[in-house]
Amino acid sequence: MSIRFYSRAGATALLMLPLSHAALAASIPLLSGPAGAGDFTVKTQLLIIMTLLGLLPVLLMMMTSFTRFVIVLSLLRQGLGLQQGLPSRIVTGIAMILTMLVMRPVGTEVYDKAFVPYDQNKIGFQQALATAQVPLSRFMLAQTSKASLATIARLSGEASIAKPQDHSFVVKVSAYMLSELKTAFQIGCMLFIPFLVIDLVVSSVLMAMGMMMLSPLVISLPLKLLLFVLVDGWTLTVNTLVSSIQAY
Repeated sequence: MSIRFYSRAGATALLMLPLSHAALAASIPLLSGPAGAGDFTVKTQLLIIMTLLGLLPVLLMMMTSFTRFVIVLSLLRQGLGLQQGLPSRIVTGIAMILTMLVMRPVGTEVYDKAFVPYDQNKIGFQQALATAQVPLSRFMLAQTSKASLATIARLSGEASIAKPQDHSFVVKVSAYMLSELKTAFQIGCMLFIPFLVIDLVVSSVLMAMGMMMLSPLVISLPLKLLLFVLVDGWTLTVNTLVSSIQAY
């Protein structure tokens, strides 16, 4: 990926936290609009900035495909029996890279239509947030099942809303997370079953041979790794994860 993309991704991630040089020099409210009139008071702005600073990483994970990827990869590691051989940091890193790959169009659209106009002082902070929500909402709704959206809408009191895009952003995020968990476990189950079969076969063979004291993991782990390598498992897994993201 190009350096330009990483700069765009960083700028998009900091959309909630912009500090322009002009604002600092003139001592005007940090979240002011084009005309210089602040949308919030200084105290409220500082409170928003400090809150978003702590919540921004969590929000980014909740509104992207990172949750799906990291759950599936964790289940794959569990199925292979590589709790020690495949560190959690590697799993998180792979999930993060795949998330950046999948979310690149969304991040580019947010950067071009929301962050750049706000950075150039053409739109206010609230308008920038509203503009940034559009591609994110469209992406999340494309991955959200109707059942999950209906359940969250009923729990939030928005069951009477007919169009999915008219729901509040919080409802969309909640329904999206519910759908992501379901999809992640479905994909993880499909990846887990072949390794479970190998474990059952190895355990049955060892019991038939009377080798009760030998751990089945000692025999099944090399077999699972050999099978995974022979079928080019990483390529198949990445292809399955990326292909599971619906176009928005």
